[in-house]
Amino acid sequence: MGLPALEFSDCCLDSPHFRETLKSHEAELDKTNKFIKELIKDGKSLISALKNLSSAKRKFADSLNEFKFQCIGDAETDDEMCIARSLQEFATVLRNLEDERIRMIENASEVLITPLEKFRKEQIGAAKEAKKKYDKETEKYCGILEKHLNLSSKKKESQLQEADSQVDLVRQHFYEVSLEYVFKVQEVQERKMFEFVEPLLAFLQGLFTFYHHGYELAKDFGDFKTQLTISIQNTRNRFEGTRSEVESLMKKMKENPLEHKTISPYTMEGYLYVQEKRHFGTSWVKHYCTYQRDSKQITMVPFDQKSGGKGGEDESVTLKSCTRRKTDSIEKRFCFDVEAVDRPGVITMQALSEEDRRLWMEAMDGREPVYNSNKDSQSEGTAQLDSIGFSIIRKCIHAVETRGINEQGLYRIVGVNSRVQKLLSVLMDPKTASETETDICAEWEIKTITSALKTYLRMLPGPLMMYQFQRSFIKAAKLENQESRVSEIHSLVHRLPEKNRQMLQLLMNHLANVANNHKQNLMTVANLGVVFGPTLLRPQEETVAAIMDIKFQNIVIEILIENHEKIFNTVPDMPLTNAQLHLSQKKSSDSKPPSCSERPLTLFHTIQSTEKQEQRNSIINSSLESVSSNPNSILNSSSSLQPNMNSSDPDLAVVKPTRPNSLPPNPSPTSPLSPSWPMFSAPSSPMPTSSTSSDSSPVRPEEAVHEDSSTPFRKAKALYACKAEHDSELSFTAGTVFDNVHPSQEPGWLEGTLNGKTGLIPENYVEFL
Repeated sequence: MGLPALEFSDCCLDSPHFRETLKSHEAELDKTNKFIKELIKDGKSLISALKNLSSAKRKFADSLNEFKFQCIGDAETDDEMCIARSLQEFATVLRNLEDERIRMIENASEVLITPLEKFRKEQIGAAKEAKKKYDKETEKYCGILEKHLNLSSKKKESQLQEADSQVDLVRQHFYEVSLEYVFKVQEVQERKMFEFVEPLLAFLQGLFTFYHHGYELAKDFGDFKTQLTISIQNTRNRFEGTRSEVESLMKKMKENPLEHKTISPYTMEGYLYVQEKRHFGTSWVKHYCTYQRDSKQITMVPFDQKSGGKGGEDESVTLKSCTRRKTDSIEKRFCFDVEAVDRPGVITMQALSEEDRRLWMEAMDGREPVYNSNKDSQSEGTAQLDSIGFSIIRKCIHAVETRGINEQGLYRIVGVNSRVQKLLSVLMDPKTASETETDICAEWEIKTITSALKTYLRMLPGPLMMYQFQRSFIKAAKLENQESRVSEIHSLVHRLPEKNRQMLQLLMNHLANVANNHKQNLMTVANLGVVFGPTLLRPQEETVAAIMDIKFQNIVIEILIENHEKIFNTVPDMPLTNAQLHLSQKKSSDSKPPSCSERPLTLFHTIQSTEKQEQRNSIINSSLESVSSNPNSILNSSSSLQPNMNSSDPDLAVVKPTRPNSLPPNPSPTSPLSPSWPMFSAPSSPMPTSSTSSDSSPVRPEEAVHEDSSTPFRKAKALYACKAEHDSELSFTAGTVFDNVHPSQEPGWLEGTLNGKTGLIPENYVEFL
């Protein structure tokens, strides 16, 4: 129930009911006054908290703006530049948001605190003053009335009339004060309905304006957020691809560090202890020494590995002679003496081991230096850029373009290794090589033909784009704008030998046709770059830096595919001068962000790997020898070759095979990946690796099981989780081990036992143990 109305007519009667009603109104005013007082206090606390929040967010934005990403390598991809720029973008958004918050805070005091304080002081305060006046007049009126009533009736009539007139005046004044007080009380009660609520509404409107500004900022930030999301996904995909390569290289370095040393400009380098004479005797100081055979220059840098700092100035001397110290001539082991042309006396040095001393002695003695020469990762194969080689590539391309240009995952999905070996042996046979270009019959699957093409390119003595140009192509891909990249790569292609350029042109024309059908085969230019980059531009030595440059190898292939007509059919322009290059870069910086074709965009989860060819070529060679002596022997030995011939190109997705007449055509939603080829799916962990593979890259699902397994019953381990879609199938999680695994009568399926139950298992979900 609300408050009862105060009637002006009741002011004259001043009845107990009127007084009770007036008292309830006064109590409500006191309650409102206290509430407004607390509200003002809380509002000031809120404004103070908002100021502290804004200050903290600004400090956070400043920290983001000051941090700069440093990527591995001497250049960054467009994705890496986008990610590096993201912190500054975040800081800008936060600052913009806090600017609006400060405006809201400044207005809050004016639209909320000031009106409330004014209402409390002017309206409620006026009502309190009116109450004091009303109470005073009440007391005065009641006093005079009692005094008047106590007058004796024996008084003169004139005195009584004067007293009556005085009482009437006081009563009239009391009545007027009472009316004014009631009017003020009711006015304040009515005013608070709008003068109290209106400031709150204005404050909320300012708050909504702030939030709406944040919404508008979010909309404006949307385009960059989408671009950043794609860049993060691409970077994650490349990380997943390079991580296994780096880890494999680390393991190789652990097993045999001497075979994987980096090519050095020095004949010999390493740590040596140099004997130095001091006032109190002699001491041995650790130096990092380098020796250059051509100039006979020895450089000694005193360095403490424990503290990570230099212990003095560098010293360089010219070698005159080097003599081994006999063990009985000095207390230290592994010592040798060096005489310098430009320094008197003998410098006694201590190597770290006998083998280390032998290497230093051989290097300084003028004999053939022991370089850790960077051998090609493959043995000399039989593949060549001759008529047979061109014939093989043309046959494969013709078969792909006439029969399988629209197959999903073209060049990404690999064939069975034994079949690939057999097809290569047939194609490389001089008798069949001289036949027509279209003689790869339909019995060969498209994935087998594409794998044969890639394998032949890897079997060449060197990469198609040559070791000597590999760094130049990578540097071209690192240029700041697309025009400069295309121009430099155009020039480099025309520096390749004629046969290499012809083969590259043949291949790029074909890959352009494949990319033109990407809506059907899902192989975009970016995906083709991922497949062919490590094959055509593999580095001469396997290092972490080389693995980090895989992303730029892919960019080179993308540019070749997208610009194949210009690059191969026109003569390159003259190289740009520095001024022209600067102007080109400036124009590029003012242009819009690069399109998908100008950046290493990867739409599918891919894992890149560098091909390890040494074992592959030895297998191919042995297979070819076997074919020449006994054409059927290669089939008998295929099972033993499988572990060493796993292809390194990953699938675009792990597709569960379809069982005829028993299963729906698509995998269940619980399968690892659906055939819908999801875009931008972030992998949660690296792909599992196989201990039987000669390649360091992760085991691909299609490589896990081969069609010609020679062991009838074997153990196998699940690479992925799978939910059964039929009673005859087994459900399992990743890592599950099956017993009695053997081929099933249904293509693409194995039969195995799990917890006593026998059922079907997709063969591309497991690897044999």
